[in-house]
Amino acid sequence: MSKRVNFIKEMEIRHKNTVLETLGITVEAYEPEVVVSLLVDNRHLQHAGIVHGGIYVLLAETAASIAGALSINMLESDIFGMEINANHLKPAYAGEKISATAKIIHKGRTTMVVTVEIASSKGHLVSVGRCTLAVRNK
Repeated sequence: MSKRVNFIKEMEIRHKNTVLETLGITVEAYEPEVVVSLLVDNRHLQHAGIVHGGIYVLLAETAASIAGALSINMLESDIFGMEINANHLKPAYAGEKISATAKIIHKGRTTMVVTVEIASSKGHLVSVGRCTLAVRNK
């Protein structure tokens, strides 16, 4: 079994008892791009009945961090979110599935920049973000 497959299996085990499991976030794809998603329910809504912007940001950083981790040797380095920004473009509602797709646009020795697009199952682009990741030697 390849190191990549082992790493993915280990990552999936580590998702237990985290915010990902608590909020129902799942990894849909690891390649060619990382895609994470959730089926929106009341846990994800703000008082106006739409997805809370923090959920979009959580999905974006999750997708970006996984993409970054898969692009380095995690036995030698760690990866951390340094900065994230997002623009929320359209609301999403309970019953919709939202999916975040991450694409690394810069990979340096100590930092990465990842763009993330979040779309609803209705085909709407609901949020876009950019996450800067720090890469540090263990």
